[in-house]
Amino acid sequence: MSSWNPQPAGLQEILSTIHESTDMNVTVQRNITQKLNSFTRVPDYIAYLAHILTTMPQEEERIRTIAGYLLKNNARLILSSSPEVAQYVKAAVLRAFDDGSVMIRNAAGQDIVSFLGVLEPRNWPECLSQLVNMLDLSDLDKQEAAFNVLEKACEDYPRKLDVEIGGTRPLDFMIPKFLSLADHPSSKMRSHAVACLSYFVPVNCQSLFVHIDSFIACLFRRASDDDPSVRRHVCQALVLLLAARPEKLMPEMDHVAEYMLYSTKDKNENVALEACEFWLTFAEDVELAPFLQPLLGKVAPVLLDCMIYGEDDLLWLEGDAEDAEVPDKESDIKPRHYGGKSHGYERDANGEPTEAPKSRIGAYGEETIDSDDDDDYLDDDEFVDEMSTEWNLRKCAAAALDVLAVRFSGDLLNVLLAPLKDKLWSSDWLQRESGILALGAMAEGCIEAIEPHLPTLVPYLINTLNDSKNTQPLVRSITCWTLGRYASWTTQPISEDHKQKYFIPTMEGLLRMVLDNNKRVQEAGCSAFATLEEDAGMELAPYLEPVLRNLVFAFDKYQHKNMLILYDAVGTLADAVGRELSNPTYVEILMPPLTNRWAKLKDDDVDLIPLLECLASVTIAMGHAFLPYAPPVFERCCSIIHTSLLQYQQFQQNPELDEPDKSFLVVALDLLSGLTQGLGMALEVLISQSQPNLLSLLTICLKHPQAPVRQSAYALVGDMAMGCFTILRPFMPGIMSELILQLDPEPKVEFVSASNNAAWSVGEVALRYGRDDPEFQQWVNPLISRLIPILLHPKAPRSLHENAAVSIGRIGLMHPGLVAPHLPEFAQAWCQALYEIRDNEEKDSAFRGLCTMVQANPAGIAKSLLWFCNSIVRWNQPSPELNNMFQTLLQGFKQHDEAGWAAQVAAFPPVIQERLATRYGV
Repeated sequence: MSSWNPQPAGLQEILSTIHESTDMNVTVQRNITQKLNSFTRVPDYIAYLAHILTTMPQEEERIRTIAGYLLKNNARLILSSSPEVAQYVKAAVLRAFDDGSVMIRNAAGQDIVSFLGVLEPRNWPECLSQLVNMLDLSDLDKQEAAFNVLEKACEDYPRKLDVEIGGTRPLDFMIPKFLSLADHPSSKMRSHAVACLSYFVPVNCQSLFVHIDSFIACLFRRASDDDPSVRRHVCQALVLLLAARPEKLMPEMDHVAEYMLYSTKDKNENVALEACEFWLTFAEDVELAPFLQPLLGKVAPVLLDCMIYGEDDLLWLEGDAEDAEVPDKESDIKPRHYGGKSHGYERDANGEPTEAPKSRIGAYGEETIDSDDDDDYLDDDEFVDEMSTEWNLRKCAAAALDVLAVRFSGDLLNVLLAPLKDKLWSSDWLQRESGILALGAMAEGCIEAIEPHLPTLVPYLINTLNDSKNTQPLVRSITCWTLGRYASWTTQPISEDHKQKYFIPTMEGLLRMVLDNNKRVQEAGCSAFATLEEDAGMELAPYLEPVLRNLVFAFDKYQHKNMLILYDAVGTLADAVGRELSNPTYVEILMPPLTNRWAKLKDDDVDLIPLLECLASVTIAMGHAFLPYAPPVFERCCSIIHTSLLQYQQFQQNPELDEPDKSFLVVALDLLSGLTQGLGMALEVLISQSQPNLLSLLTICLKHPQAPVRQSAYALVGDMAMGCFTILRPFMPGIMSELILQLDPEPKVEFVSASNNAAWSVGEVALRYGRDDPEFQQWVNPLISRLIPILLHPKAPRSLHENAAVSIGRIGLMHPGLVAPHLPEFAQAWCQALYEIRDNEEKDSAFRGLCTMVQANPAGIAKSLLWFCNSIVRWNQPSPELNNMFQTLLQGFKQHDEAGWAAQVAAFPPVIQERLATRYGV
């Protein structure tokens, strides 16, 4: 052992704290936690813990085990320990791993996994070799204990094991060892062996891949193992191989597919789930689609059968059918993410909006956060249950079906039409429920193929809701979700007949579910109704009164959790119908319950956050009709911002404190943005009387270290420029010095939205200052010298390119003399950034700016003429002023040098030549 020894007083203090930690009193626990945290500053704290674990048999096993767990949680401290302490700890945990007590051995095993990960095997090779040698012991318990530790290490840090140590690669010895142990008489040993091997597949481990054929042969041998744990790891290994080395499985795919189909139906749910993951992985890889296509006829019906609730699920889910009066447990309410909007533009080419859709409740009530990755068709959260957050067979099968639908659309429907009909019209509610889930899961990918059947299916779904006396709450809730998935079809303004048969009945059915007496159904109904609102937009305007009365009734009925979803539904409704909401009747219906809730909540109540977010949408929609309610809302937002900034200041001065929650600050800024958009100059009195002044607080928010705060703060700057510039103007010098710094060509991912909003807001500010304004002139060069590099940077996000281009155009519109000389640098990139953007006022002003700069410096566009003309002809309906500018410039180019112009245009793609000739006669 090393030369370290414990000091009796220190040992006693740590020991008595561990003894006290077994007291379950909350206050005691809080004090203990603080005390234990303070011990981490003692340089040899981990040695004391190792000493208690290993060399104090007189203490209860429970106390020694707690010391072992504390040691695991503080493993990183070994990196800053003295050599004596590190040596002592390493030797002690290896000794404890050989203790007579199972509890102590287990604790020591967890410590070894942690220390081996922190130190890395190359710095503790004797531990790795001891574990591997233990696999040859005759004592099965010790063999299994060592293999258990190795499995956790292989799972947690396979790359750290795939290294050379002292001239050899341990895995060159370990992999063959694992392969031979996969045939061990003990099922636990076989299970560990297959698991360890599988963890090296995703990291492309060459020591495994030289034995790949033996590995696959080993998996086939173990495929019919009696032990479900072994079979589960076989399925897991095949899933990982499919993702990493599909070419190795393709020659055997018939056998593998048969085995996986058989395993997907395994009686053991863990095996079935692992096998089901295979189909999800298979479907997600677009290159493997040709191999999956021939298997659809067998795979899809099996997945459909996996979507029926299992007995365990039902025990968990089938609560009281009418539980609307039962208060929620706080543990039922998951944290939600709140963040400001990032300014983006809609594109023509593929119609994808750049602003992320709202997060919405998924198939079973979990938030779905849309991913930016185009290949990521499905966020697994779409299929996660709000009751059991565990991923299970039903959800995995639904997710796999969703991806298969996107891949194979009509082909999938052809395979499933008959079995799906059998389920939907079955007398067993469990079968019907799984059919309705499948229908919803397929909505995104199969919409075109399913469309001819929707005139039958939508009324079927609506009737399922109407028959609430005879239907299970679980059937009603999944039906809501599925109707939400088809809302884009039901809300289409095709004809009066379509509206009467599908849109109005869907709307009425979902509103009834919003007021159901079962909380799960309320949640699904409210969430699906919010989806319907997004898709219906202004189509909802004629029905606003009944819709609002239903939603308002829910304010009195809902418990805590569903109230959060109700706020989302009200906010989405406001976004959907806009100014229609300013009708005094609607204001009278909606505002009293909102102000009631507002009055009940304290400034630090987290439920205030979704309410503020909801109010931001309502204020924009109601406009001046919101004015009577504005003063208390405005004052409270300023107060929240002030308090949040003070709390953050205290945290910066004393990092020991918990970091304050930024969400309050973000949503208060967003609500002020909403007030500004809705009320404009009507806010002047409130802003001028604010104490401390709102604009001073806003300038501090622009410096906030957390990007979401800056993002919302820049959005407010842009909105104030548009709505009440005279109030903003005196503060612009302070704002501008921060804004210029925020314009970064390659922002960190989490800073992109803040940079987007800064780039957008400066264009709004430039327009409001006006033509050749002397105060703004001082900032033109610093801004342009930051915006042009953003525009030219190949790695800057597309949304940032677009916002930078629009602002360069707008600054150029106001200060052409200063920006036009830079045209040769940025003209091509500028046109490339904006030609796909949908026509709108922002794009129009940006293009007027470009044309003004080209008039000032015609030579500046010479090298980018093709891109300039392409971006002109991509307009659908330019404003008359912009269209005249295009006409004048193009005619001017032609008249200046007819032969040169004709030669250049002749080289353009025919579609551009044609549109230039038709529209502008050039």
